[in-house]
Amino acid sequence: MAIVQTLLFAALAPLLAGWLKWCKCFLQNRRAPSLFQSYRDLIKLTRKQPVVAEHASWVFTRAPYIIFSATVLAASVVPLIAVNLPTSAIADVIVLVGFLGSARFFLALAGLDIGTAFGGMGSSREMTVSSLAEPAMLMAVFTLSMTASTTNLSVGITHVLNEGLVLRPSFVFALFALILVAVAETGRIPIDNPTTHLELTMIHEAMILEYSGRHLALIEWASQLKLMLYGVLIANIFFPWGIAETISLQSLLSGLLAIVGKLAVLAIVLAISETLVAKMRLFRVQEYLSFAYLLGLLGMLSHIILEASR
Repeated sequence: MAIVQTLLFAALAPLLAGWLKWCKCFLQNRRAPSLFQSYRDLIKLTRKQPVVAEHASWVFTRAPYIIFSATVLAASVVPLIAVNLPTSAIADVIVLVGFLGSARFFLALAGLDIGTAFGGMGSSREMTVSSLAEPAMLMAVFTLSMTASTTNLSVGITHVLNEGLVLRPSFVFALFALILVAVAETGRIPIDNPTTHLELTMIHEAMILEYSGRHLALIEWASQLKLMLYGVLIANIFFPWGIAETISLQSLLSGLLAIVGKLAVLAIVLAISETLVAKMRLFRVQEYLSFAYLLGLLGMLSHIILEASR
């Protein structure tokens, strides 16, 4: 079941990306592509022979496989449709951040490897954003950890689920903090624009400009996985209702339908925000992520003052 859940992560990630594009096109009065266009793009790229620069080292050619593998491992520890699976033993927040950090490290290294100006600029910007986003993410998730007295995601989600609907001010702050971090970490507007190729605004795209073929397919698939991973974290940590606690067909189907519905709603909210909000200047990203960190800190303080003292 743990393997099936990981395969579901990999299979549904392009569909979520396609649904997000469809929603944005609908809101912007443009003709939307098929929901399955992301699958077609990945298949088309996989069939193409990658073109590698003459001076590229082994880092450039191996990085896509490492990035994809690390992202899949990160997805495998996040409860998707069920909790208390065998992977729950390693479903720790620190492990998750470690896998995502490893993928980011090799992505930045690959951007530097060729020696182009775009690659170096994108890698520098990516590491700047990540150095500000990771503390804010940890601060937000540690609020859940303090509530459930564990850093294990599966145990924490089960704790929130069993307590039922409880209004916690700490969770409200942590929710908004994690949403802000998810937008930054997945390269969405207003931090980055995944559809741009303008050198003054690129972050993620600048690091992968030299990739093609199956190498580009793996990196694109990994970015779609990362987007879905953050969506699942937001949905199952703060709105865990519907996730399966027992391994039965009915519970698993209910968990699958619940997470699909929650991700669809989150994608609509993201599409609306990207339609209404413009991309901010790079020098204002520090203020944006500092605000996310402040929200996470307020979440922890409100837990200590209002909840831990009870």
